[in-house]
Amino acid sequence: MRVGTFVLAAQFPGQGQGEALHRAVRTAEVAEEAGLDAVWLAEHHFVPYGVCPSAVTLAALILGRTRRLRVGTAVSVLPTVHPVALGEQAALLHVTSGGRFTLGVGRGGPWVDLEVFGAGLRAYENGFPESLDLLLRWLREPRVGAQGERFAFREVAVVPAPGELIGGPAAPEVVVACTSANSVRLAAERGLPMLLGMHCGDEDKAEMVACWERAAREAGRDPDEIARIGAGHVSAGVVQLADRTADAAEALVKAMPGWLKQGLDAHVTVDGRYRAMRDPVAYTELLCGLHPVGTPRIAADRLAATSERTGITRFALLAEGSGDLAATEENVRRLGSEVLPLLV
Repeated sequence: MRVGTFVLAAQFPGQGQGEALHRAVRTAEVAEEAGLDAVWLAEHHFVPYGVCPSAVTLAALILGRTRRLRVGTAVSVLPTVHPVALGEQAALLHVTSGGRFTLGVGRGGPWVDLEVFGAGLRAYENGFPESLDLLLRWLREPRVGAQGERFAFREVAVVPAPGELIGGPAAPEVVVACTSANSVRLAAERGLPMLLGMHCGDEDKAEMVACWERAAREAGRDPDEIARIGAGHVSAGVVQLADRTADAAEALVKAMPGWLKQGLDAHVTVDGRYRAMRDPVAYTELLCGLHPVGTPRIAADRLAATSERTGITRFALLAEGSGDLAATEENVRRLGSEVLPLLV
């Protein structure tokens, strides 16, 4: 089982943006010290839900400050970037980090980001497959040209080529954030593992894994390939540790609703459509019930149960739910020293 931490760089009420970013970087540094497998970095624009606007840029900083930790984006939002630009950045991080970088990509939401970056609503609604295919070609081929609906250009050389990494994988790992049947099918057809969100319980995640496996078989993949790719699926969740389960849940219920309310309320749709946002308290309580929130023993048992029910063995766990730097660092350290040994 591979356990990592999921970093949102959440701006809690009363905090500055620099404070949130400092906590994000420290969380990653402590994750390496604690023996965690990876850190996964979120990307958001114009909202305090998360104040990191470029997961790949923050990944570069953290790769430079660590030596063993895998660093992934969770996720880089494809409709708001050029796939070639993102591919160049991913290849650069792959080669210079010795293969420690994972590129997580997703479709994002119908937010005002699409207007600001000039992508438009069609890039969100219809453009994700074209962007993903161009990105994958950039990471796998020596020369790439395009004649698509959104991207068209003459053939150019891929520099730096991901295969320039000596003694390592020829390309960075790519995972796809999946929230619908269409995205699950797309990931399966492209032979890519899924990143499944923290809002889903084990039953939903198990069903998405089963749907992914069916789509992969329909795409002509053999059982060994399906098993190999499927081993890369990632389950996102929340972790909060305490000597008593009630104390762990209380820490989150006190802090997370204020952050969720101001963060979710700040989202603006690109076309004025109504978006119902979750009740912050109810959502926090839901997360406490779904994920490893409690004593280290309970946390380990919940991770093991999720793995058994879904087949997923990689986890990205949000540890900053208290909003406090010292508490977050302690939470990550306890995850490494008290939970990981119980999962062996």
